[in-house]
Amino acid sequence: MSELNIYADNNPQSAETYTDYATISTLLQTHGVRFERWEANAPLPDSATQEEVIAAYRADIDRLMAENGFQSVDVISLTPDHPDKAMFRQKFLNEHTHTEYEVRFFVDGQGLFYLHLGDKVYTVLCEKGDLISVPAGATHWFDMGPNPRFKAIRLFTNPEGWVANFTGNDIAGRFPRLEN
Repeated sequence: MSELNIYADNNPQSAETYTDYATISTLLQTHGVRFERWEANAPLPDSATQEEVIAAYRADIDRLMAENGFQSVDVISLTPDHPDKAMFRQKFLNEHTHTEYEVRFFVDGQGLFYLHLGDKVYTVLCEKGDLISVPAGATHWFDMGPNPRFKAIRLFTNPEGWVANFTGNDIAGRFPRLEN
């Protein structure tokens, strides 16, 4: 079940929690964050390649690309037995921004987005079927947990793909991590 927690950015011990999809979507939309529930029912094995995942969701990908001018698409997929899972987890755990929207559609598994917006930190547990689009310039980070299991389609306006601008703020280390 998708979940939103809202913390004061100076109090990672206490949060307001929401699990109702419509409420989560409305609260995030006030900050320009798109959060939608899509059908993620294409039958894909754990071993599905990037090409197979993209082919299975081609109609949705094409629609998003046309709507938003995205230039490239890829799939990030990790499982608990991935030899570089700790390195990949660490890569996304520091607060950063992008010059473009960060769009993820979870076709399997889960991941936790942290959005540092104003004086609040919003944690959004995204699961299979969730689409999240974080606006350009929004400070955020992502946790896949110590035992990651997810497949997510990523769309980019920058043909080079994922490019992060790290803020140097250590806030990410003060908030609860995804434990899976």
